[in-house]
Amino acid sequence: MMFRLEDIIAATGAKVIKNTTDKLGEYSFSTDTRTIEKGQIYLPLKGASFDGENFLSQAIDKGAEGCFITREDYPENAKLVFKVPNTLTSYMQLANYKRKKLNPITIGITGSSGKTTTKEIVYSVLSSKFKTHKTFSNHNNEIGFCETVMTMPNNTEILIVEMGMRGLGEIELLSKYSEPDYAVITNAGSAHIGRLGSLDNIAKAKSEIVKYLKPNGALIAQNNDRIKKFVTDFNGTKIYHDLNDIEIVERKPSYTKFLYKNCEYELNVEGDYNADNAVTAIELGYLLGMEYQEIYKGLLSYKPIEKRWETQDVKGLKIINDSYNANPESMKASVSTFLQLYKNPVIVLGDMGELGDYTDELHKCVGRYLSSLPETKNARFLTVGEYAKEIGEILENSAEFVKNFENNDEVSKYIIDNVDVGTTIFLKASRSMKFEEIIGKLEGEIKL
Repeated sequence: MMFRLEDIIAATGAKVIKNTTDKLGEYSFSTDTRTIEKGQIYLPLKGASFDGENFLSQAIDKGAEGCFITREDYPENAKLVFKVPNTLTSYMQLANYKRKKLNPITIGITGSSGKTTTKEIVYSVLSSKFKTHKTFSNHNNEIGFCETVMTMPNNTEILIVEMGMRGLGEIELLSKYSEPDYAVITNAGSAHIGRLGSLDNIAKAKSEIVKYLKPNGALIAQNNDRIKKFVTDFNGTKIYHDLNDIEIVERKPSYTKFLYKNCEYELNVEGDYNADNAVTAIELGYLLGMEYQEIYKGLLSYKPIEKRWETQDVKGLKIINDSYNANPESMKASVSTFLQLYKNPVIVLGDMGELGDYTDELHKCVGRYLSSLPETKNARFLTVGEYAKEIGEILENSAEFVKNFENNDEVSKYIIDNVDVGTTIFLKASRSMKFEEIIGKLEGEIKL
């Protein structure tokens, strides 16, 4: 969809400061002068360390037809200038305008963990029948929402919006501008507890997704009392589920077979938690009129995205990299899955971030959980970092072997010198730990 002048004004309420265009044009928008195209409108965004309005001249010199501004000055050679109070708000207003004009069935997905995976599974199912557009990767903030909608093809039937947050009010904002027909809350765990201060606040923040949920729509959420407490204002359909609602029939590396409501499904990925994530896609499929066989085939075609249980062979070692992100719930789930599937494994765990005052206790909590698993006694644990060390200290009396390292260089050297070819190694840590460096060092791409 291209925007006419009247569309832009209707969407944003912008004041036209200058208009010397000699045509009744239709416009698209760019927020980046590095990739801006001739004829586009430059929409400069602002952040803590940058101000897009400092690059107005570059945008116009590269062929932009016009620009948005919040202050008085603008390039003399700009043909079309819009003045607004806040450019990010205008960007979201434009996205909302397009969402309403094209009017796809919109699905919002949030949660402390698993939201990106759930989004991808839902997409795999729904796109097998409908023209479906989704949030790219984990671009789940306000800017990511705008990019998602602005790149949505005109024939889109279903729009899937992933919603992330760092504090209260952010999911509500995304809900306001996306106006979902269906909402998903994968869970409300301890991720971001350092910022939000309590599990109740986390559940409250995630539950903001129902603020602008269509009354005739549906909420699909984890069967969690905290979530239920904060979604009481939504009176539409509510579907709650958890692992107790599914029966795992078969577990193998890169494969799970399970039963849900007496129907059998398959996934080409391991993990009971992924079967639970798949329930969201199953329920959405049925709500949208899909048949069992269509949903079954859609689940079977799902493939995990990069750094989420990504498997590769490195110098005779099998590496499973699940280090895109980590929080206590995801670390417990993924490590327990790994322990169930592989004999005599090596598990490399790193620090989990954004846990604030709860950092020490939540790392210890992971250690206590893993020490309770019978498979732990046959596993070797290598921990990296100050806080992951606390996981290892608790595991010392229950695991086959535990050793802590200060950095990725040290643990890589240890693996090279002490781990036999043929061993499967699992990597799990927060993104800030940069565990891809370990793979690089093992491959010999980085000099030790």
